[in-house]
Amino acid sequence: MIASPEPNYLTPEEYLQLEETSPIKHEYIDGYVYAMAGALDPHVTISLNLAVLLRSHVRGTGCRVYIVDMKARIEKLNRYYYPDVMVTCDSRDQETPAYKRFPTLIVEVLSDSTEAFDRGDKFADYQELVTLREYVLINTRRQRVECFRRNAEGFWVLQTYTSQETTFQLKSIDFEGTIAELYEDVTFE
Repeated sequence: MIASPEPNYLTPEEYLQLEETSPIKHEYIDGYVYAMAGALDPHVTISLNLAVLLRSHVRGTGCRVYIVDMKARIEKLNRYYYPDVMVTCDSRDQETPAYKRFPTLIVEVLSDSTEAFDRGDKFADYQELVTLREYVLINTRRQRVECFRRNAEGFWVLQTYTSQETTFQLKSIDFEGTIAELYEDVTFE
């Protein structure tokens, strides 16, 4: 996300209408829209690798995997974000084709320009989604997956997977994949 907002306040309805025809994606924070920057090859490759793995895993379960172009709505905070990968298993999300309100899993693939926001304010905002059970950050500079999981007491607990492990788990959807598959075709700088 780029730091400077577009100049005019928009209602959520105006924002959704704008996004339908805009050639540029925008995230929405309390009435203001922020243009999103394009992604580099490692970011796109990791997002696609994960989405393909998850789509095969959830097929036939009622869960849906979304990548890049689907918005997550945080109604309580008046926010719309574009997660890199999102999984929802809630049938209520079938009612809203432009956004999802009840995700189980949200994944952000980190980039230099978004990492601080993804780790900070965006994560804090996502925590307002009562259905969210897992928030995952994937590094593009080295093999590192950080899984924040909401425990029974409502606290977020971190589990990290690195190149030292061969597999990683996304417990919110009972998934196990390999680090090699996740980072397949990724070239590190």
